[in-house]
Amino acid sequence: MNMWFLLNPPGKATINVENVDEFKWLNSSYCPVLRQLETAAMKEYYFKADQPTNSGSSNLKYRNPKYLSMLNHLRFYLPQVYPKLDKILFLDDDIVVQKDLTGLWSVDLHGKVNGAVETCGESFHRFDKYLNFSNPHISQNFDPNACGWAYGMNMFDLKVWRKKDITGIYHKWQNMNEDRALWKLGTLPPGLITFYGLTHPLQKSWHVLGLGYNPNVDKKEIESAAVIHYNGNMKPWLELAMTKYRSYWTKYIKYDHPYLHSCKFSE
Repeated sequence: MNMWFLLNPPGKATINVENVDEFKWLNSSYCPVLRQLETAAMKEYYFKADQPTNSGSSNLKYRNPKYLSMLNHLRFYLPQVYPKLDKILFLDDDIVVQKDLTGLWSVDLHGKVNGAVETCGESFHRFDKYLNFSNPHISQNFDPNACGWAYGMNMFDLKVWRKKDITGIYHKWQNMNEDRALWKLGTLPPGLITFYGLTHPLQKSWHVLGLGYNPNVDKKEIESAAVIHYNGNMKPWLELAMTKYRSYWTKYIKYDHPYLHSCKFSE
């Protein structure tokens, strides 16, 4: 990663590449997910295909190896990763930034921690689609019809984060989900829980989603968006990418670059 940016200077931007091995606090005694991933039960769940899920059926969707990566959960430790910052813009690795994002820094979050685009327009993006409302810990604390919101482009106020101990809230719920009774896996369900009541809705034009799974995203919305997000399995760098959306990503690719040329991308 360091070598990539040395060979491809990012203009006036300053790049800081962090090495997770240097995060001494990132250990199983502090991070519930790391401890849970080390358990025999979790390893059996992932690597023994005939094991049923909590619902009684074998659902391979939730056994995707990406859920085993602690990198997915680092988003809950932003104040530890960047202890000197008071505000941070979080961007996923499957997004394309199409417009200047400077305006996000002046958005008033009204005392909330997380600025994010809500996903109320789709029924499967409500809380009851991610959390187990048959469990009293969930049903007594959350509204099943509450709007979900998007990870991928988020404005986080780290001063309020520290004040409200957001990482501690995440740890509390992650510890309660050791047997995956509250939600299955991934980072969106614990994110919805952790930032419940602490998320300020951003205008949709900041962040348009669905380019990795939804064939019906409006073209005008895509072209006017500040950030477009290829969330879903059909990433633009894969052969199964949706052709109609791929050009929004490929137009930024330098196909003559030797490293990318060896990846055999096609225009």
